[in-house]
Amino acid sequence: MSRLDHTFAQLKTSGRKALIPFITAGDPEPGFTVPMLHDMVKAGADIIELGVPFSDPMADGPVIQRASERALAHRVGLRKTLAMATEFRKTNQTTPLVLMGYLNPIEIMGYEDFANAAQRADIDGVLTVDLPPEESAECVALLRARGIDQIFLLAPNTSAERVRKMDEVGSGYLYYVSLKGVTGAGHLDTRDVAEKLALIRQNTALPVGVGFGVKDAETAETLAGFADGVVIGSALISKIEAHLDDPGRARSEIITLLASIRHAIDR
Repeated sequence: MSRLDHTFAQLKTSGRKALIPFITAGDPEPGFTVPMLHDMVKAGADIIELGVPFSDPMADGPVIQRASERALAHRVGLRKTLAMATEFRKTNQTTPLVLMGYLNPIEIMGYEDFANAAQRADIDGVLTVDLPPEESAECVALLRARGIDQIFLLAPNTSAERVRKMDEVGSGYLYYVSLKGVTGAGHLDTRDVAEKLALIRQNTALPVGVGFGVKDAETAETLAGFADGVVIGSALISKIEAHLDDPGRARSEIITLLASIRHAIDR
């Protein structure tokens, strides 16, 4: 059983939902990332999504785009992100770690070389924003052979047929993009999300995490009523951006926000 499967099984047994925070590797500077990963676990994170900086993050809103720009200014890319994951694993062998990013850096490295590197870094899952399930066979096979889950994004307009395809080729969990548009945008209609998740569950047995609009504990608590996990990213990175001259304060505010969300979704 993979770390992701084990985590979701444990949460289900205890009647709890997954808290899944996202940060961009190397933002605001490389030394911030690994200590922040450990702090997020202490604050209640069950799974962590670690963003791979990319120069053209088309699905991301301005907050995460700027995070990528700051990281790239420190020359943090896919290889350095994997090195950070390796460092994290030296003292944490239990928390699932998912790489989230775009296909271009993987293609440049080469699918097989990437799969080998991800295995050495003890990565649990890979969420490639611009890799559709219909074109994922090579990557999925290489990752699956190494015990790594390929995670897919679901949108509000994803058809039942595509959900079934993602269920067939994907593993770990599905990430439901609760808003049309980019990360951090718009107002989240939680009733609409609940209705869409009910339809999605008719076509997959995989856990479903919800993101792209979770800004506070109240929203997270509502989503936890019907999702298997709550993903929060832009709201955390906004804390980093607000305190670029004081990373310690950013860490403290991220910990406080995550702890409040953990408490809310456990209610």
